[in-house]
Amino acid sequence: MTREGGSRVSLLVSVLVGLLATNITFTVFNVALVDIAGSLHTTSTTLTWAITGPLLVVGVSAPLLGRIGDLRGHRRLYLVGMMGALVCAVATAGAWNAQTLIAARLLSGLGSASLTASSWALLFRVYDRPAERTMVMGWWSLVGAGGPVIGVAVGGPLVQAFGWRWIFIIQAPLIALALFWCRRTLPETDLVTDEVLDLKGAVLLAAAIGSLLLAINQSGRGWLSLPVLAALAVTVLAVPLFVMVERTTPNPVLPLEWLGRREIVMPCVASFAMSFGYMGGFFITPLFLEQGLKYSIGATGFFQIARPLVFAVAAPLAGYMAARTGERFSAASGAVCLVLSMLAFVMTDPGSPALLIVVALGVSGLAQGLAQPSISALIAGAVEPGRLGSASATMQVASQVGVVTGIQVMETVQVSKLHSLGTVGSYHASYLVGAAVAATAVATALAMRARPTPRRWRLGRASTLGPASAIEIG
Repeated sequence: MTREGGSRVSLLVSVLVGLLATNITFTVFNVALVDIAGSLHTTSTTLTWAITGPLLVVGVSAPLLGRIGDLRGHRRLYLVGMMGALVCAVATAGAWNAQTLIAARLLSGLGSASLTASSWALLFRVYDRPAERTMVMGWWSLVGAGGPVIGVAVGGPLVQAFGWRWIFIIQAPLIALALFWCRRTLPETDLVTDEVLDLKGAVLLAAAIGSLLLAINQSGRGWLSLPVLAALAVTVLAVPLFVMVERTTPNPVLPLEWLGRREIVMPCVASFAMSFGYMGGFFITPLFLEQGLKYSIGATGFFQIARPLVFAVAAPLAGYMAARTGERFSAASGAVCLVLSMLAFVMTDPGSPALLIVVALGVSGLAQGLAQPSISALIAGAVEPGRLGSASATMQVASQVGVVTGIQVMETVQVSKLHSLGTVGSYHASYLVGAAVAATAVATALAMRARPTPRRWRLGRASTLGPASAIEIG
């Protein structure tokens, strides 16, 4: 392996080590929610803020954190994100009531936004060709989806044997070791000392996005309820103020010209639509299996592993496939798979074989595995290196809005159709909405600007890109 290849792979491994240490407890926390609520003498409904709250924090903080990384260094931002994750793990393990637990989990949203924006920017600066970026995002997605699978496999028995706090007690030293490793191995990006951070724009953008996400999250109370109207009012006021500030700022946190560029807008819309269907389905499927199809909690948990497991396996393979076929084809194929997954659930009823459920969940994981690396690489290729953090954060925001909207809308549709269509029919209606939104991801993926497809390609080298263009493994 060349010295350059060795340093590139070392960077990739370091980023993935940090990601694995910080995301491994994500799914276990959701599974253990009932036990956590009981031990803290609260309700599962109250603790849902420990799940939805971090999503709101990511949407609010990502643009500012991404730009801070561009200006002050992505290595610093990555390490700060890991330190935040370490503090979060310790605080979660020691939480004594619902309020302290929710506060600790909100901190995890800041860590997640920092780690995602900075890790993508670090990788995209070194792997700077389209085929490379798609492939490294495949490996990134492997760990991003595979970590929670490992967490469920290891953490589930751990929670049953010793209690939920132990998953975070064990996670803390893992993060500390990963932090030590990354501090020694991650390279720093160039610092920009002559540019002032656009704090006004960042605050106004955070207010607009945060209030919009809060309005969507609380829309179950009714769109005319006071919290929703107040949040929407903040959005309506913040958006024009943000535009006014950005027009006069020499270095805006989010360049307004991006909103008119197809190579940026189309991947963001596709990311929104994919997140809407994927995470909306992720939320309602366990309820459908238990309430509509009468499966036990244990069986439901077993079925759920199929989605992230296929995602984890498919993502790196899809990255290599996209290097041969082009990112647009890979993204569109993923979107088609998501539509098919939603329609498979529409056709599922109490008499359907369990294999249909497993296939539907697996196809959903395949959808995200095919699409996510390519969409991430496409948006990175549309901006200059000094804006990679901002571009990654922009896609994070689009994805988080899709997550919150998908969960809320698909849940609301199911509840609203319960009396007229019955339990199973109401879930079918919800999946149809998910399929319709996912179909827009197909259209936007096809509308993306495609890069030229290499004439021939094999593992380790893309013929039209040169010897240093593909990931060198081993």
